[in-house]
Amino acid sequence: MKVSDIMTPRVETVSTEATVGQAIRLMLQKHISGLPVVDAGGALAGIVTEGDFLRRQELGTAPHAHWLQAILSPGGTAEDYTRSHTRKVADVMTADVVSVTEDQPVAVVVKLMEKHRIKRVPVVRGGKVIGLVSRADLLRAFAGALAEVKPVQTSDKAIRDSIIAEMNKESWAPTASVNVIVRDGAVHLWGSIFQESQRAALKAMAAATPGVKDVQDHLIWLEPMSGLALEAPKAE
Repeated sequence: MKVSDIMTPRVETVSTEATVGQAIRLMLQKHISGLPVVDAGGALAGIVTEGDFLRRQELGTAPHAHWLQAILSPGGTAEDYTRSHTRKVADVMTADVVSVTEDQPVAVVVKLMEKHRIKRVPVVRGGKVIGLVSRADLLRAFAGALAEVKPVQTSDKAIRDSIIAEMNKESWAPTASVNVIVRDGAVHLWGSIFQESQRAALKAMAAATPGVKDVQDHLIWLEPMSGLALEAPKAE
């Protein structure tokens, strides 16, 4: 899946010459929490979000630097003052903004969101903003993918082979101590696990395999410190 498949096109933007009041009114009017900022030529210059307006002198929330901080980092406190008092979007926006192109995989967007702890990523073509991918867009894509999943008919052997192949890909999977038995589309997990988290992961893996109708947990947890075997919970 590519960025172009999930992005929101025709994104609202704000100019670097706009005032913070104009940006706020546009956010409220369009019910959005962030705006790409563009220069006079329409190129992406930054991004401004609700968080950029939390520390404002109008709200009485402007930061006040301690005298020692002012001595050690005068530039930082001056920047804080500008951001909390300015009327220009260009002074509050995040200029070092990350972006993607429409032909990149969606996985790239997710990595950027995780790395930079952001909620939205502008999509550019030739430096111009043509769309935006937000967390909401990712959720919509996920919901669509779930809706497209249809039951399939496959043999018990094919199901078993698929689960075992998936287990072999994962370093956490206890392939040597867990056996998979499939009867009429129902997966039975037998054997021993050494971490309780492996139980949930194995059940999720089996349930996500095409053709599986049910998953029965017969796994035993071997507590590594005591050597005691803890029985699996009864199947629901």
